[in-house]
Amino acid sequence: MSENGTHGARDTTALDLRSGATVDPPTSPRLPVHATAAIDRGAVPPPPHAAEPETPVLRTVETHLDEILAAVPQPEPIELAVLDAQGLLCAEEVVSARALPAFDQAALDGYAARAEDVAAATPDVPVELAVVGESVAGAAGPTALAPGLAQKVGAGAMLPAGADVVVPAVWTDRGEVRVQVHGAPEAGGYVRRAGDDVSPGTVAVRLGTPIGPAQISLLAAVGRDRVHVRPRPRVAVLSAGTELVDITAQPTPGQVVDVNTYALAAAARDAGAAAYRWGILPTERRRLGEVLESQLLRSDLVLIAGTFAADGDMVQEVLAELGPMRLRQVTMHPGPVQGFGRLGRDEVPVICVPGEPVAALVSFEVFVRPAIRSMLGKRQLFRRTVQAISAERLVSPLGYRQYLHGQVMRHPDGGYVVEPLGDGDEAMLARMARANCLIVVDEDVTEVAEGGLVTVMPLLLGG
Repeated sequence: MSENGTHGARDTTALDLRSGATVDPPTSPRLPVHATAAIDRGAVPPPPHAAEPETPVLRTVETHLDEILAAVPQPEPIELAVLDAQGLLCAEEVVSARALPAFDQAALDGYAARAEDVAAATPDVPVELAVVGESVAGAAGPTALAPGLAQKVGAGAMLPAGADVVVPAVWTDRGEVRVQVHGAPEAGGYVRRAGDDVSPGTVAVRLGTPIGPAQISLLAAVGRDRVHVRPRPRVAVLSAGTELVDITAQPTPGQVVDVNTYALAAAARDAGAAAYRWGILPTERRRLGEVLESQLLRSDLVLIAGTFAADGDMVQEVLAELGPMRLRQVTMHPGPVQGFGRLGRDEVPVICVPGEPVAALVSFEVFVRPAIRSMLGKRQLFRRTVQAISAERLVSPLGYRQYLHGQVMRHPDGGYVVEPLGDGDEAMLARMARANCLIVVDEDVTEVAEGGLVTVMPLLLGG
């Protein structure tokens, strides 16, 4: 599937994991919504009632995501060595100045001959030709072949002038002086003509093509050791919180190890970014401002994980001094508190996600990963989804889109079955590490019965 070009409408097409082909969405109706089944998830505040204007209106996931995608920049193309360009999108039309192959050559080991000389050859009545010399790959200088003669050739060897067919060695008695031919290829058989692959002046690698091993092979073949590509966005990852200590420290009661900068930097790299972790933000105001300003100068996107207080939060105050930065309640669980702004002289996008590690990674999947892929120029910003049968009953808070970690697998009778890992209230890193998908329950669904259909987002590495 091509991933080039700019992003368009959100693609929620389901994907068959066996073949990569899309499948039609299920025709079964959704389970009925029962308002009485809504539950209080503790950390999730109830959505505001329409008749209470003094309560801040919550943002939908789509609204928050669309604001981010509209603001992320498209970095200018850069020139890289072809091996360093692997995994990026080609940012130019690479026109070949060479013909591929550069000369007429044998496609396999055998005997170069004239098609008219072997046309009558059959297994029962072979044609016998005199063998004159041998051409191997890398041999310099063309040779010529007269009628009634054959020349032994190796795969990739230059074809002698006058020859228009290569008889596979297995169709002969492999003679050295004279050869018996037991089959007759058609004219042009087992011959690679000059320019058959790529002719001079034609496009070898197109603009927007993902550069993988095959493209690197072609670039090398046409003589390109460097190529213009869409660069990896530079993503700085930071954590905010006075309770945080680095993983090398032994936490004391009340302290928490900073896992977010490691997890989020890894997730950003998996999404294709050039991510680096700064670590824990300082608690001294002047130093905090210096760090944030320096990251804005060196980054295309800044990602901050933290538990932000409603009032008097120093990180929020310093961020606000650098530009318009707002934290909002988003109708999702886990992690309803999300932040976004464009800060600094260059209006660098800054995304704030919750400090709880499970919520931080879920927020990354929903908001940050699509932003990185947009900056890379990918066409497919979002992970493909499949419909699966829930192995257990699921409950979800009314008005919130629920993201549950789970394990999805093939059902013996076809389709997929998914087993949730926990109920969404327990932020368990070990459970998250065992998951291979996110189960997505829409805002208007409060309960899914065992055996009901749910949307599943497989978490494929690099996918």
